[in-house]
Amino acid sequence: MPPMRTPPLPPDVISEVIQMALSDHDSFDAIRALHGLGPDAVKTLMRENLKTGSYRAWRKRVRQFSDRRERYK
Repeated sequence: MPPMRTPPLPPDVISEVIQMALSDHDSFDAIRALHGLGPDAVKTLMRENLKTGSYRAWRKRVRQFSDRRERYK
């Protein structure tokens, strides 16, 4: 199955989604409410727009936070 592609978004929206995803204060639910992108779409967008090392570091941080907190991202 080919990887999921994010819907075409304007560059300013992509930038805002990336900023929200990188923020420790905005959840995936907030991103979905504002832009209509679920967690899988956000992860795909991040993978497509960040360098590989930056994407891996972000995913690791999100996983670590979610392990420590019941409700995160």
